[in-house]
Amino acid sequence: MKVMDEQVGISFDQSENEKMIAQMIRDFGAKEIKPKMMEWDEAQHFPVDVFRKMGALGLMGVLVPEQYGGSGFGYHEYATAIVELSKIDGSIGLSTAAHNSLCTGHILQFANEEQKQKYLPLLASGEWIGAWGLTEPNTGSDAGNMRTVAKKEGEYYIINGAKNFITHGKSGNVAVVIARTGQVGDSHGMSAFIVERDTPGFTAGKKENKLGMRASETAEMIFTDCKIHKSQLIGEEGEGFVQALKVLDGGRISIASLGLGIAQGAYEAALSYSKERQQFNKPIATFQGISFKLADMATKIEAARLLIHQAADLKNKHKPMTKESAMAKLYASEIAVEVANDAVQIFGGYGYIKDFPVEKFYRDAKLCTIGEGTSEIQKLVISRAILK
Repeated sequence: MKVMDEQVGISFDQSENEKMIAQMIRDFGAKEIKPKMMEWDEAQHFPVDVFRKMGALGLMGVLVPEQYGGSGFGYHEYATAIVELSKIDGSIGLSTAAHNSLCTGHILQFANEEQKQKYLPLLASGEWIGAWGLTEPNTGSDAGNMRTVAKKEGEYYIINGAKNFITHGKSGNVAVVIARTGQVGDSHGMSAFIVERDTPGFTAGKKENKLGMRASETAEMIFTDCKIHKSQLIGEEGEGFVQALKVLDGGRISIASLGLGIAQGAYEAALSYSKERQQFNKPIATFQGISFKLADMATKIEAARLLIHQAADLKNKHKPMTKESAMAKLYASEIAVEVANDAVQIFGGYGYIKDFPVEKFYRDAKLCTIGEGTSEIQKLVISRAILK
């Protein structure tokens, strides 16, 4: 059955491309991710080799046009890829999302042709892993008050400061970094720069020891008299923060998809378990307490999916979608926590044990309500839009 919403023009059917991507990821995940994911989780190991293999499949440049070595897909296919990866392992979904939508996405949207030609093929192939630096130790949601400074000296900029909670902050080969070039608090006082890993003065700091998403590397990036040529500036000086906000619009679709994948993975595990687990001589799925939980989980997942594909449709059409992407991110991330919590409950005591899949979904889900704008920030974005 095909359903069309004429107002926004969304087809809720999966396209052939989406079906192909989903099956490819399921096959790849069964072979390359599932056997090792708990080992990576325990060791907090970031499996760079897996991302290189994903690059060969086109998953590290989903949105990048074919002329730059990418897959040339749109946001529906991209959301599908993140959902399918996150159904298996949220860490892999998160790192793929950060690489595609933040670092690669920023260069794709705002870099000049020379910069695109240089960096996009390396990123889209997975040969290089990308990082994106906005957050600082004292400025999370309040990014306008950042303290990392880029001071212009002739044809160069000298960057000093630190970024934290950066995905691939240690292992990323290149980072897009937002630094202050003007006054504190001025939305046009920040600029975006491309900084390669081997640039003198650019070092990695502390790697965070996290509750969940443990195979996705999160670390500090430190800049000490880091000298970069003005050719590494993205766009014009003073445009960095405005660029970052637009990048985050697309990033919300990423994190929403991450949350949806985690929710779906937890739900499918709980559904399967509830059909097999016997109590009082019948499957626990037949008890109303469990079946109603499953009904709620399935409904939340479907609602999240529709919100995500509405935002994806608007993004593909280059229409305003700040409100819609914030709604998708808010809802999908919150229901990821709720569904993972219910999945643990359905598993009972086994849900608390690492031999079963849902405890990891439970730990991984929480990040979705924090990363790339907290749930509270999404509500701020939504309320501003509806009160305009």
